[in-house]
Amino acid sequence: MSKIIAVANQKGGVGKSTTAVNLVAYLGSRGFKVLCIDSDPQGNTTTAFGIKKKSARFSTYDILTGQARIQDAIIKTEFENVSVVPATESLAGCEIELVKYENRMKRLKMQVLTCREDYDYIFIDCPPALGLITINSLVACDTVIVPMLAEFFALEGLSQLVNTIKIVKTNYNPSLDIEGIVFTMFDGRLNVSNDVVAEVEKYFSDRVFRTKIPRNVRLSEAPSHGKPVMYYDRSSKGAEAYELLGHELLGEPLELPKKKRRGIFSFNKK
Repeated sequence: MSKIIAVANQKGGVGKSTTAVNLVAYLGSRGFKVLCIDSDPQGNTTTAFGIKKKSARFSTYDILTGQARIQDAIIKTEFENVSVVPATESLAGCEIELVKYENRMKRLKMQVLTCREDYDYIFIDCPPALGLITINSLVACDTVIVPMLAEFFALEGLSQLVNTIKIVKTNYNPSLDIEGIVFTMFDGRLNVSNDVVAEVEKYFSDRVFRTKIPRNVRLSEAPSHGKPVMYYDRSSKGAEAYELLGHELLGEPLELPKKKRRGIFSFNKK
């Protein structure tokens, strides 16, 4: 049975889709069969895997509204062991349509359950909002990865998301838990970055990934080529960082790179 992980943060521009895409690609390269469900109307994850939205017969919108089975919407990508349920512009109006359904919180879960046995991991890239689509994702998943910036305003957003997770856990998904918080676009040279990390670790000490994702040009360029960064430039700092994060997600021992790369890897201060 697969592990279902939602990648969520209601703030935009925090590297949410980047994290989903590159973790999925890394796990696929390790031999795990992975499905990525793009539930963000912007469809960045779909584009990052080189899928043309106009060519998609069915999308996340169709499976949420019951117009298609999830199996009909799955597209096998050119990347090893990776399949995607694409998102198109039609998903933007789905929040309004979901209101009319009695089981509107569980639409995605009911679909995912029908294919759960077919994959080792299922990732859900959530939209940057705490609406019905995100709630559907939280109800359907086992754990949540929270990408966030090391900025003080991000702390407020983290608090709101954690409250939402608690509400969903209490009312809809008792097994829901936080997989981990990962700092993205991280610059360890900034005092404010280290202060925010320290503040988050104080409350979520065992839930903060030791790997930090740095700002990296290759990470920014890769989606425009329709490739995860490991397929675009395997030797880049961005690719290395997500490889380390993948190791950490799998519970494998972490090793420092041969050359010290500040901002990519850090030990918890305990």
